[in-house]
Amino acid sequence: MSFPRFCLDQRGVTAVEFAITAPAFFGLVFLIIEGGLLMWTQTGLQHGAEMAARCATINHTLCGSATAIQNYAAQQSFGLNPPPSTFAYTAAACGNQVSASYTFRFLVDFFALPSLGLTAQSCFPT
Repeated sequence: MSFPRFCLDQRGVTAVEFAITAPAFFGLVFLIIEGGLLMWTQTGLQHGAEMAARCATINHTLCGSATAIQNYAAQQSFGLNPPPSTFAYTAAACGNQVSASYTFRFLVDFFALPSLGLTAQSCFPT
């Protein structure tokens, strides 16, 4: 096959284009998925902290002790299953305060992303 004829041959062009663009495309897809999971986790932690702070102020029978408040916060973290020790209860100047500290681990270890520490805090007035 002569050189000019070789340059005009278009067999296999699709495979070469896919090989060039596929890593960027799949990287973007995984980045979007991980970002969504990160936001879901942060929202779940914040929801658990808010509901537990509210419960500590309003419902003394269900949330009468720090352990009960931590358990309630873990149950209210929708979509997550954190241990109750993730949450901490304090009686602050603003009212009943619940804070959370959680380590988010990325699903895709291929990119060698470090784990990320997430925090949430809520204070409900007494």
